[in-house]
Amino acid sequence: MASQEVQEMLGVSRTRAYQITNSKTFPDPAANLSVGRIRLAEDVERWIRDHRPDLQDREA
Repeated sequence: MASQEVQEMLGVSRTRAYQITNSKTFPDPAANLSVGRIRLAEDVERWIRDHRPDLQDREA
């Protein structure tokens, strides 16, 4: 899952998504590619369930 997908799942700006994804609680990237950091979808979904339950409906 690329940064833009995380941004869309969270419904936030690119700047806010950057802040969230760089927080200590957010899952570490599964890979660091030339196009950016890639995270596993299940890790991001778990983080949303644990830290942003108000966004669970957006996962689908």
